[in-house]
Amino acid sequence: MTSVLVERAGEILVVTLNRPDRRNAVTREVSERVAAAMDELDSDPALRCAIITGSGGHFCSGMDLKVFASGERPEVDGRGFAGVTEAPPAKPLIAAVEGFALAGGFELALACDLIVASETAQFGLPEPTRGLVAGSGGLVRLARRIPPNIAMEYGLTGARMDARTAQRLGLVNRLVAAGEALGSALDLARILAANAPLSVATSKRIMVEQAGWPAERLWDIQRPLVDAVVRSRDAQEGARAFADKRQPVWEGR
Repeated sequence: MTSVLVERAGEILVVTLNRPDRRNAVTREVSERVAAAMDELDSDPALRCAIITGSGGHFCSGMDLKVFASGERPEVDGRGFAGVTEAPPAKPLIAAVEGFALAGGFELALACDLIVASETAQFGLPEPTRGLVAGSGGLVRLARRIPPNIAMEYGLTGARMDARTAQRLGLVNRLVAAGEALGSALDLARILAANAPLSVATSKRIMVEQAGWPAERLWDIQRPLVDAVVRSRDAQEGARAFADKRQPVWEGR
């Protein structure tokens, strides 16, 4: 059985963790395969965004503890857990979550730009209950995306967060019925894919990086990024298409 399935749905890359018997727990092989898929996403101009999901009714239960106990680490150098957490792709990445997104699985979801979750989804960082630390970005990203004191509670207790709570706290973009996370994520991905790729990639970059920009240099840092898009062929095409009352044809340049 292939541990990671990679399929194309038009301009969208769908990456499925495929170890249902282990609730899609991540091994080094899984991380390497996901990292390769992310390279494919960013290097192929025909691809606009990607979805990562899991098979068998669960997203990902985290690191495969049995494999870890044998001495294997699941991280990829420079890429992190699941080949994503330390170096997410430049293009948008959507998590489609059913069932468990625990430990590294939650960290993987947090590394994505958007999260679509079914009502069955459960999130959590149970590492302290196993003598570990959520060191693949979970503690950092969670504390930046929900109120810090609430993040502290989940980070220290290892408690699970249900899907409705995650939506209420702003972690989940869309909450859907059981079994519909991937379909809803595809709908969302198609909306992103219809937009100008340079505009989308630059918008993502600004929103991701701006937290580290000094306030006094914010406009100086952002200006060349925005100017590059404004000067692009796609910007001209967008204006012409609007004037002609037609759909634009993006070139990605």
